Amino acid sequence: MQRRSLILLGSAAVIAMAGALLIKPPPPPAPPAGTGGLAFPGLAQRLPNAARIEVRRHDGALDIIRRGDVWVLPTKGDYPIRQEKLRELLTGLTELRLMEPRTGNPEMFDRLGLEDPLRAGATSTLLRVLDAQGAALVELVIGRRRVRTQGNVPESAYVRRPNENQAWLAEGRIPVDADPQLWLDRDIANLPRERVTRVVVARAGEDALVLTHSGDPDGKLSITTPTDAPPTDDVSLDEVSRSFEFLTFLDVRRAADAPGEALGETRFELTDRLAIIARPRKQGEEIWVNLAAEGDDEAARLNARWRGWVYQIGQWKEKAMIPRLEDLRRQEEAPTPATEPPIAPR
Repeated sequence: MQRRSLILLGSAAVIAMAGALLIKPPPPPAPPAGTGGLAFPGLAQRLPNAARIEVRRHDGALDIIRRGDVWVLPTKGDYPIRQEKLRELLTGLTELRLMEPRTGNPEMFDRLGLEDPLRAGATSTLLRVLDAQGAALVELVIGRRRVRTQGNVPESAYVRRPNENQAWLAEGRIPVDADPQLWLDRDIANLPRERVTRVVVARAGEDALVLTHSGDPDGKLSITTPTDAPPTDDVSLDEVSRSFEFLTFLDVRRAADAPGEALGETRFELTDRLAIIARPRKQGEEIWVNLAAEGDDEAARLNARWRGWVYQIGQWKEKAMIPRLEDLRRQEEAPTPATEPPIAPR
């Protein structure tokens, strides 16, 4: 009896397991070949050989070239680009995945923004990453992008390879821009106005002008040379002391190609034994300035950034960087006209 009971129980267990297997849903089908795969397999291993990046649009072109260990913009005198932006682009390309095949009909490319990038009015962008021999590591036409606002949801874009008619919906971030200004770190310096202790202005064709800080915690600059200076405007003086607060440039060139006429030289003396010599230039309405620092380690860091370059800054900075005496003069208020009596009617 015991043996018969064991046989019956074993048979029931086998039948139950078979039923469970029949009820369990089948596994999902495998994705089509290439779907969800990397757009550029093995790209991370080949990127150390990258030497040039090209961005082409119908309304502009951008080239970024590798000079040794630094990537630069040739159109800006080989000024270094923002390395974090470059790193973001190259990382995005190594992680880009082709998720869904879309149209293979070239007549439908306009709807996805994947038309010929050089065609007038096109919205697409051609991106190429080349090695030193000119061989392409990456070639990609980038169309419309879909930016996700939800958390942990990746961005996506429509893409295709230049010589192929197959369009894809790709998942990943491709931060490519054809505007060179977006690749530049435009910060020049950020030195608080409280650090400025003395300013010596030697403007061409003008008498020497010296501004000295009172030394008080809440003090300000005042004109000490000439000694008979007229009453000054506090706002204008404050702008001189703020010359290097959040200073950014509009454009940059090599110092050897500095445009315009030299306006003179201004020496800014700051705390911690730092001094900055500004040599502004003027071309039409544009103000350009060459900067040099004197002092210890801080000066060395600033010179490493400034040496060899001339920066275009806002034209309003002329009165702060190399002011005239009249630029600092307090403006007299116009007298209020006397009220005339009404004309009596005849």
